[in-house]
Amino acid sequence: MTESTAFLKATLHMLAPWMRAPGEASVPVAAMVPIRTLAPNHRSRILAHLLALDEHDRYLRFGYTATDEQVERYVTGLNFERDEVFGIFNRSLELVAMAHLAYSTHAATASCAEFGVSVLKSARGRGYGGRLFERAAMHARNEGVNMLFIHALSENSAMLRIARKAGATVQRDGSESEAHLQLAAPNLDSRLAQILHEQYAEADYKLKKQARHFWDLLGLMQDVRTGVRDARQRSAQ
Repeated sequence: MTESTAFLKATLHMLAPWMRAPGEASVPVAAMVPIRTLAPNHRSRILAHLLALDEHDRYLRFGYTATDEQVERYVTGLNFERDEVFGIFNRSLELVAMAHLAYSTHAATASCAEFGVSVLKSARGRGYGGRLFERAAMHARNEGVNMLFIHALSENSAMLRIARKAGATVQRDGSESEAHLQLAAPNLDSRLAQILHEQYAEADYKLKKQARHFWDLLGLMQDVRTGVRDARQRSAQ
């Protein structure tokens, strides 16, 4: 089964969960995860996501225990024109997982890129890190990148597991490890799959925004009704 065919099957399950009230039990959906390409207008959400990481998670993500100020400088310095940043949003439009695909700025390694990822504790165990890696690798492949690198601390077993599962070669050097994955040349199927992924993620995000607006409006109406009822009760006393 090709990437695009598998994707089209997954989209048939797309609409099911969006009109549940917040707090209701989730309904199993297809394995496809909507991963949206982020832009400069998402900096505040990216910053909120990274600041929500605890000390240990920041250590694993950046290779050092980044302070709030260092995280802010990182987010401010993101180059959306050169690199790609991908994100996964929950139904409350909170950025629960994100990845940074950084392209090499050196002519000798112009066909290389580096991958970094972070996932909030509340969203772990769902394979988001692996899905973000697959999405980044697809995009890098279609951009002509033939080697994808991951620099990680050797203790970052989750990240190294994602790399090994994708077929990457992992080399350990003391407290740090480097994984590299050879990417195939792009073809029609990989380009079509990327277009469909992007369209799916955009539609998913719009549905989440509409659902969020609906439930916010409903909550406001309920507050108004409660206020009117309380006022009537007080006037009747």
